[in-house]
Amino acid sequence: MAARRMTLWRQAVLLLGMGLALLALWQLERARAGLQIDRISVAGTPVTHAALPGAEGPLVIVAHGFAGSRQMMQGYALPLARAGYRVWSFDFQGHGRNPVPMSGDVTVIEGTTMRLVDQTLAVVAAARMAEDWDGPVALLGHSMATDIIIRTAAADPGIGPIVAISAFSQAVTPAFPADMLLISGQGEPPLRRFALDALRMLDPQAAEGQTVTDGAIRRAAIVAPGVEHVGVLFSRAGQAAALDWLDGFFGRSSDVRPPATGGWLALLLAAIVALAWPLSRRLPKRAMAQPSVSRRQLALAVLIPAAVAPVLAVMLGLQTLPVLVADHLAVHLFVYGVLQLAILWRCGLRPGPLSWPAAGFLLLWGLGVFGLALDRYGANFLPTVERGWIIAALILGAVPFMLADALVSGAGHGTWARRILVRLGFIASLGIAVALDPERLFFLVMIAPVILLFYVIHGLMGRWVARRSGAAAAGLGLGLVLAWALGVSFPLFSAAG
Repeated sequence: MAARRMTLWRQAVLLLGMGLALLALWQLERARAGLQIDRISVAGTPVTHAALPGAEGPLVIVAHGFAGSRQMMQGYALPLARAGYRVWSFDFQGHGRNPVPMSGDVTVIEGTTMRLVDQTLAVVAAARMAEDWDGPVALLGHSMATDIIIRTAAADPGIGPIVAISAFSQAVTPAFPADMLLISGQGEPPLRRFALDALRMLDPQAAEGQTVTDGAIRRAAIVAPGVEHVGVLFSRAGQAAALDWLDGFFGRSSDVRPPATGGWLALLLAAIVALAWPLSRRLPKRAMAQPSVSRRQLALAVLIPAAVAPVLAVMLGLQTLPVLVADHLAVHLFVYGVLQLAILWRCGLRPGPLSWPAAGFLLLWGLGVFGLALDRYGANFLPTVERGWIIAALILGAVPFMLADALVSGAGHGTWARRILVRLGFIASLGIAVALDPERLFFLVMIAPVILLFYVIHGLMGRWVARRSGAAAAGLGLGLVLAWALGVSFPLFSAAG
């Protein structure tokens, strides 16, 4: 009876997951329906052009933030295109599908920043020519891009309104930019303060939510409720405010209500993850009983790698891969994983036989289904050719690391407390590395959330596979997926450029 109830439960999850996934896909495609979306190249810069067929509205250039991509800006780009604007979104150098690394000195404005400004100016010029547009060009950017688009406006007198999301730029003055909307997430206190300061350059008594004018200068600072630095990109309040602001500048009236693409994307990805559970039950059953480990043995398996790996990786100080902190991370993962496997081996824990179908399922579901959905609707997940050997280098560290993780976390049978303790150990080791070399390894701080999301999403799928087919399949499959995810997430950078 219990087995029958479990079978019925799996079937219910399968049917519900498929239904929710199809519903989310329908809603996400509705946001794109009727738009002409083309992918083009501007002197090597990948660009996505979105507009209604035959649209003649104003031109809007959309730029993403650090470690972002064109896909991450769809929440703003698609409603603007539906409202009749002609929208050009592009990948900065080193980001998304742009094969050209970022370069220059990141510590001075004349270095990397101005190279990205030049790239933006080139996209603006190409868009003007292609669209035969001689009016003011609107710029919209997020995070890092806010400084870039503001400096672009300083270099091009034909730039009109600016929408700066999660903004910070030392180029803002009481007189410049002349027309700017600043959008901050509710969970971004420092950036909210900057936006308010920019407003109070015109009126010391100004408050969030107000529009302030001073002659030809027009500014507003609004707060998108309930979101933070990434969530603000999916905020319908922020998207509607951006559309209203541009309409106000261009004297237009748009009857467009931004769709809830953020919620539908979250539902789609959650459904894909949930579907992995009933599907994993179709895999060959090869799970092997593992000997228990004492609290002391578990502590040693967590603490020793957490302490040793960052020290050795920092001492080696490799800098050969053209991706920020990728060399350190590859070594860090390798040392951490090998040490942990050695300790677990002495405790009697073995990965067991490898089920190739189970490892292949994790790859297919994690990269082919989850990854492609994310790439189309949320963030770049497909690597350029230039990133292939970077992913290969990361595999050398990620596979032993995830093999060890699958074992030490209980091969799919460990408690929540055990799994959380194990994962916190690695996050702490990244913190140690940053403390040892903060100037070179600061960007590891930004990798920590990526790792945590990987544990929550792919780690859950790996747990189901490990329970069915053993730790070896889960470790190998997740190691390959982790290397891929890290290899496509962070910008290419060449200090020699």
